[in-house]
Amino acid sequence: MTTPTSSRGRRRAPSRIERAAGRAAALQKPRVILALLLLLALTCVMLLDGYLRAEVGGDNRVRSGASSSKVPDKILDGGPILTFRGGQATTVSVPSKTIALTFDDGPNPTWTPQVLKILQENDIPGTFFLVGSMVSRYPSIVKSMVEQGNEVGIHTFTHVDLSYQSDARVNREMQQTQLALAGAAGITTTLFRAPYSSETDAIDNYSWPVYQKLGKEGYTSVFVDTDSDDWKKPGVSKIIKWATPKKNKGAAVLFHDAGGERSQTIKALPTYIKKMKAKGYTFTTVSGVIQKRNAANREAAAAGNGTSGTSGTGGQTATGVTEAGSLAGTGTAPTGEGGTAPNGESGGTGTAPNGQNGQNGSTSTTARLQAAHRTATGMTLYEGKALIVAVTIAEWALPVLSYLLLVVGIAVMGRFGMMLLIARRHYRQRNKRRFSWGPTVTGPVSVIVPAYNEKECIANTLESLAQSTHPIEIIVVDDGSTDGTSEIARAAADKLGMTNVRVVRQKNAGKPAALNNGVRNATYDIVIMMDGDTVFEPDAVHQLVQPFADPEVGAVAGNAKVGNRNTIIGAWQHIEYVMGFNLDRRMYDLLRCMPTIPGAIGAFRRDAVLQVGGMSEDTLAEDTDITIAMHRAGWRVVYQEHAKAWTEAPGSLKQLWSQRYRWSYGTMQALWKHRKSLTDKGPSGRFGRVGMPLVVLFQIVTPVFAPLIDVFTVYSMIFVDFEAALLAWFAVLGIQLACAAYAFRLDKEQYRYLLMMPLQQLAYRQMMYLVLIHSCITALTGGRLRWQKLKRTGEVGTPAGVSG
Repeated sequence: MTTPTSSRGRRRAPSRIERAAGRAAALQKPRVILALLLLLALTCVMLLDGYLRAEVGGDNRVRSGASSSKVPDKILDGGPILTFRGGQATTVSVPSKTIALTFDDGPNPTWTPQVLKILQENDIPGTFFLVGSMVSRYPSIVKSMVEQGNEVGIHTFTHVDLSYQSDARVNREMQQTQLALAGAAGITTTLFRAPYSSETDAIDNYSWPVYQKLGKEGYTSVFVDTDSDDWKKPGVSKIIKWATPKKNKGAAVLFHDAGGERSQTIKALPTYIKKMKAKGYTFTTVSGVIQKRNAANREAAAAGNGTSGTSGTGGQTATGVTEAGSLAGTGTAPTGEGGTAPNGESGGTGTAPNGQNGQNGSTSTTARLQAAHRTATGMTLYEGKALIVAVTIAEWALPVLSYLLLVVGIAVMGRFGMMLLIARRHYRQRNKRRFSWGPTVTGPVSVIVPAYNEKECIANTLESLAQSTHPIEIIVVDDGSTDGTSEIARAAADKLGMTNVRVVRQKNAGKPAALNNGVRNATYDIVIMMDGDTVFEPDAVHQLVQPFADPEVGAVAGNAKVGNRNTIIGAWQHIEYVMGFNLDRRMYDLLRCMPTIPGAIGAFRRDAVLQVGGMSEDTLAEDTDITIAMHRAGWRVVYQEHAKAWTEAPGSLKQLWSQRYRWSYGTMQALWKHRKSLTDKGPSGRFGRVGMPLVVLFQIVTPVFAPLIDVFTVYSMIFVDFEAALLAWFAVLGIQLACAAYAFRLDKEQYRYLLMMPLQQLAYRQMMYLVLIHSCITALTGGRLRWQKLKRTGEVGTPAGVSG
């Protein structure tokens, strides 16, 4: 806001109104930013949830049949555990009669707890290769898993085939899973199993570089010897058979605790464990396998067998494994936890399985079985907890938003259906040949024209009133204009020979004060209120006052039309006026709960206006305020579709935002002011019982959440099913076009403007949503606005000059 300068060049202090305008302007920007931040937050929540479900960034490609010519034979023929100690690829086999029981794709809230219970009941540990997105969604399961003494490894964050991914994507998949583990259980891990992997002989030329890269970063890759193939659901007996190692060999056995329906796995697992124990097998974790193998190597070295550098024929010895408990070797620990990787004995966390190795609750046993774990500290821990919180919010918010989307969709479709049915009934009722409000009203009425800096429009307004077919007196209330509005009004009246025009000047006090001044100066019992930029059709006044033949009618809403409709913004508002405002008014009229008489064209009994205290300055929507007050005073408010007036709609997006922001916020103020109407009794309480809920639902709640429809539609088009989402969008657009076409038919408007409707849905409607959200934020933060003056062009002339 610039400081005004006097004619002498000296700066003067801004007026009270100018200071209020400055404060209001200063408050608007943060609220707009807050509204945009809310929309951004919604988008982020949806993207996060979509990423967790592999809808965003998902990659379902799975490589098969690729050559393995670049993979060393000793790796292809080696054991299921692959490490890169000292940069050298080394495999480790599972010792005889030992099983490393491994589970992929979890955690799952249905199946994983059942698996954990079975393991606990049978006093054995397991190694779970977890999908990071599932860890972040079900952190409590992972925490229980670790505390129970089980070992965990990484199965990527979104279960993608890493052989197709860039190094950046591989790093992201690993790091995000580490963060999820840190947030869920306070640990990271050095174990990794690639999705869609099996035995080491399946390593190909595309996946081998990935294992090499991860090995250099300190990860141990784990494969399988024996696959239960439980995902095929072959039956309990076959799962047990396929999971049993041959010839008493040791094995890394694969089951699944997620990724599908796993009831057969749950039934097979207890029987399988008992069967293998009966055969003399022991169960351990992947770290436990390496501990056993290292112990065997130590014994062999002590005995002088010298077998530490050779490979056994049966795959039961380690190739190049030296004595150490660390799975990561001497390289850097994954995610940079603590520099070099610590020995397994000092890296374990949690509680040992009950009775495992005869050391119930032993910390040393836990360390050996969970040697792959590292305690998460510093930023890794805090970022992990932040990830869990963000996912929790997304997991809670999306179902709620989806439910709201359903409710909003039903409400929108229900509103369309109700408006069409009631509007049709209203049209047929009011256009019957025998319909009459009562004896024809022919007495003169007072027309009040509040004007503030309306030099461009006031002459056209008076010219249209000069053609009125009904006797009128015209009271122009100049609300402190500084552009010569009153002089132009007098000159126009003299030029037109209008002796029924009075110009009343007052200090700038706002539109409500100007209207009240006009009511006080009115001569007749019926007063018509209009805007200074509005042009009446010749019979508008006569049509508007006819409902007053009914003594119950206290106010009448006219049919306001957009005059400057030949621009894109004007055409959008024209569609809105015809489809929205006028269809709404037909519905509210028959329901006897009209919420607003338009400021451009409305008529009142003068006594009724005085009875409710005149036009109030309590809200920015004085027209809505007085309409509700009339209802509460027991008066009936109706809609007269044949009383038409042409108004100049905002010609720029900025002006449109200002106007609709004031309307939305003012409507909320009026509804809050009259909230006690909900408990009013009798006819005066009809608005509270019917109108108030409808206005809140259809003009505030539904539009506030309507952006969900568009956000979900765009999301579905990009990440889910483009064709289905586009088809759904066109279906909704078709319904809206049908409603709009019917509204245009009732108002006898040209259909060509409906060609702008698809663009209106894409741009204009989004702006209106943001305006309403902005208004809600203003209301919630207790902001106040002053009445705003829109810039006029005067392009709306007399009715004869308005083209349909």
